[in-house]
Amino acid sequence: MSIWGLIASASFVVQLVMLILLAASVLSWIVIFQRIRVLKEAKKVRTSFEENFWSGIDLSQLYRKLTQEGRKVEGIENIFTSGIKEFTRLRQSHNVDPEAIMDGVQRAMRVALYREEEKLDQHLPFLATVGSTSPYIGLFGTVWGIMHSFIGLAEVQQATLATVAPGIAEALIATAIGLAAAIPAVIAYNRFSSTAESLGSSYENFADEFTSILHRKVHVREGGAV
Repeated sequence: MSIWGLIASASFVVQLVMLILLAASVLSWIVIFQRIRVLKEAKKVRTSFEENFWSGIDLSQLYRKLTQEGRKVEGIENIFTSGIKEFTRLRQSHNVDPEAIMDGVQRAMRVALYREEEKLDQHLPFLATVGSTSPYIGLFGTVWGIMHSFIGLAEVQQATLATVAPGIAEALIATAIGLAAAIPAVIAYNRFSSTAESLGSSYENFADEFTSILHRKVHVREGGAV
């Protein structure tokens, strides 16, 4: 009546259900650790960048610092570099209206923003799927195992608790594995979704603030009001 003994003696369908749930649990933990690393790095990059950006450093100098050889631009830095690159390119063009410059800058930053938000949300639907479906998959294994046990009871003349217990116990293991896979996935999904949403909001706020700064710069150059 050990756990491993019950798993080994379970029917093929129940064992298959357990294997699917075990694979889903392992994959979900891989995703959880990967998301922890990605989101932690994104918050670190955001904090470091905002300290540099609001320190009064020249934007061109900050751009060169971020894009120096061998350095990978990530997170909020990508939004900044996309905006300043497009702003510089359009300003160097002749006969470009200030509003056209700002439209181009906003489009460039919007594309970068969407890409960064996709990175933050990557693999979260998988965690949501594991969290929502694992209990039902485990329940299916349990129902199948119990049904198999009752079918076996029809072949014996006297049904006792010792006869029924092993079959029911091995079936209930499937539900336990399903819950073990679902609970961490649900908790991680809710946590990561909240963090990703917070980071995404900070990216959008920065994009709006940076747009206002560039808007003042382009109108100063053109001789308009600040």
